[in-house]
Amino acid sequence: MTFSSQINRLAGAGHKLLIVSALVATIGPAQANTAVPDTDIEARNQAIVSEAFDKWRAGGNIFAGLLAPDVVWTIHGSGPVAGTYRSVEDFIERASAPLISRLATPLMPEVHDIFADGNTVIIRFDGSATTTSGAPYRNQFVWIFRMEEGSVVEAEAFLDLAAYQNVVENNEPRAQ
Repeated sequence: MTFSSQINRLAGAGHKLLIVSALVATIGPAQANTAVPDTDIEARNQAIVSEAFDKWRAGGNIFAGLLAPDVVWTIHGSGPVAGTYRSVEDFIERASAPLISRLATPLMPEVHDIFADGNTVIIRFDGSATTTSGAPYRNQFVWIFRMEEGSVVEAEAFLDLAAYQNVVENNEPRAQ
């Protein structure tokens, strides 16, 4: 092998290394930039939901400011309350109010977990209250939210619908 062929071989290898390095440098930052916003979105969404639950525990309305006016809220399962509600007003009137009006004390959440993955937030919590007849109401909930710009636009709820229905059927609504 001659000296000039060695130089040509090294120059070719150096050229290939330069091309690969340039390619990695271009792809690397692009991938890194897409991961950062997801982390920011997750942290923001988790904080928004966590603050709403803190507000609820302090006696406030969890839905005020959290749900988009045109939220699509689905309660999974079977029973009269199971179904899809297509606005905050529809959800509160047909799903939330029938239960809440039959509770003598506020429904208090005990949050076990809040998970966020991009625009999805999952909350696992227990709720307890006293009914208007003096009986205890306890339920376990999993809510799955899809967030957009800080508001819940879609929600799925999993809970013991038999316990919900028992309260609605066996307790008088509070006087308004």
